Amino acid sequence: MKIIIPMAGRGSRLRPHTLTVPKPLIPIAGKPIVQRLVQDIAKVTGDDIDEVAFIIGDFGKEVEQQLVGIAESVAAKGSIYYQEEALGTAHAILCAKDSLDGNCVVAFADTLFRTDFKIDRNSDGVIWVKQVEDSRAFGVVKIADDGHITDFVEKPEEFVSDLAIIGIYYFKDGKWLKDELQYLIDNDIKDKGEYQLTNALENMKQKGAKYLPGKVDDWMDCGNKDVTVETNSKILGYLTEEGQGLIDPSATAENSEIIPPCFIGKDVVIKNSTVGPNVSLGNGTRAENSKISNTLVQENTVIEDAELDNSMLGNKVHYRGGSKSISIGDYSTLL
Repeated sequence: MKIIIPMAGRGSRLRPHTLTVPKPLIPIAGKPIVQRLVQDIAKVTGDDIDEVAFIIGDFGKEVEQQLVGIAESVAAKGSIYYQEEALGTAHAILCAKDSLDGNCVVAFADTLFRTDFKIDRNSDGVIWVKQVEDSRAFGVVKIADDGHITDFVEKPEEFVSDLAIIGIYYFKDGKWLKDELQYLIDNDIKDKGEYQLTNALENMKQKGAKYLPGKVDDWMDCGNKDVTVETNSKILGYLTEEGQGLIDPSATAENSEIIPPCFIGKDVVIKNSTVGPNVSLGNGTRAENSKISNTLVQENTVIEDAELDNSMLGNKVHYRGGSKSISIGDYSTLL
């Protein structure tokens, strides 16, 4: 099994955090989004992962090494491909054409999910979907009485279905997908100005491919600050239910209360503070004389005399202040 992860987007809605760190590497409950995604997919497939191929922009060698390490965490080879221009989902996936063969999972790295679904290897593919109230911003599917998908529609202006494609797909034959993606590019077939994966899926369906919907229990977005903080809270809750230890033994709390669920990283120092619920404090962070809830803090940050809720702070931030909901990027000082 191979996992293909397009992640070249700039993550502009999550700025300022994505000015210094690619969005898929933003930590959720102490672990990068893309690492959680890879590990969750590995559980769903129930199979050995041979390769994880990442399609990225110009993120630098340090990021590339980190991604290869994420692949190695599931005992897989890590491959790096580049997308120099954003031309749509089909184009992004095709950038990894040298890895598109055999059984493949394609997953866009801006979402996390929870599901008990297992892949049916007798089907040509699985498209994971979630029921939504307003489907106009998503690709959607229609499902026949026999359970197979009958139609793929990209961002319908009129109601077609409320089953939104969450951005995770299984393909039994990666080469067939590659050929259909290449056909779109070669013949300049676009939808809404871009090369769309849904067009390739529709072409494959017309040629006899049968796809099943994989329904998820929870679909968690990481598109902007508010939903990323919410996703952090949900993941903390799930990990706590699973009995995972979320407080590193090296962390210290003096005259303080930690209200679970919380992730407390290595060498975190908490003094005269209340932390939680739904808080992640990254490695080396220090909180003093503060009350922090529903907040995601990355590494080596200092928080003093503050009351934070629904907030997100980057790496090496120094914040001192009153009661606020804030979003502060890396290397910032606000006193």
